[in-house]
Amino acid sequence: MSLEVPEGRAVALLGANGSGKTTTLRAIGGLLPYSRGRRTRGVIEFAGRSTTSMAPEALVKAGIAQALEGRRVFADMTVSENLAIGAFAVRRERRSARQIDEVLALFPRLRERLAQQAGTLSGGEQQMLAIGRALMAQPRLLLLDEPSLGLAPRVIEEIAQAINEIVASGTSVLVVDQNTELAMAATQTAYLVENGRTTKHGPTRQLLHDPSVRAAYLGADVEPEDAREGTRSAHSAPAEGQA
Repeated sequence: MSLEVPEGRAVALLGANGSGKTTTLRAIGGLLPYSRGRRTRGVIEFAGRSTTSMAPEALVKAGIAQALEGRRVFADMTVSENLAIGAFAVRRERRSARQIDEVLALFPRLRERLAQQAGTLSGGEQQMLAIGRALMAQPRLLLLDEPSLGLAPRVIEEIAQAINEIVASGTSVLVVDQNTELAMAATQTAYLVENGRTTKHGPTRQLLHDPSVRAAYLGADVEPEDAREGTRSAHSAPAEGQA
């Protein structure tokens, strides 16, 4: 498998369940050992240096953060406490406060629920919190695993818009998601993953309109008018991953 996430861009990994998309994110984020996996060969590079053998906490400090599949919020803690945990790598009160303000501007609903336990939030609000917690580490590369899973179409649109704003602010994004509309609205480039290999790649719109891709891997028809493009203008350090 070979893939690249250029700076200031959003890239999607597409493919059937079990094709290796989540495993790829785990490899880049250093989480393979926690799912009984291991790297046997290959190189992962970020911002011009190898991160292949770095521990997850070191990767967060280096600028890679991940929002895991299933949201994984700390249910018994408040929204505010969840966000504070995400800032452990920052360790500066002034920077953390500024980052919280940026997260709450991105997800205004969370501002109304700062004192509320995360486990009592709706599914969409929990996903916003999971992404917001990852952003508290001020990453240059954000990994998102199934951010639209189980969410209503209106909430998926909000998540897609948030990804657009995250990229516009200078953070690169690599997203795994089965929802074709989110991929069309929030990413510019996509890779098709099949049995642990990248078999096709190209502009997201082009790949999603490939009949063989839709029929074999996505199981859905995508009409051109469903696509929504956002403007991208961001500057950040190079972010690239190969697995």
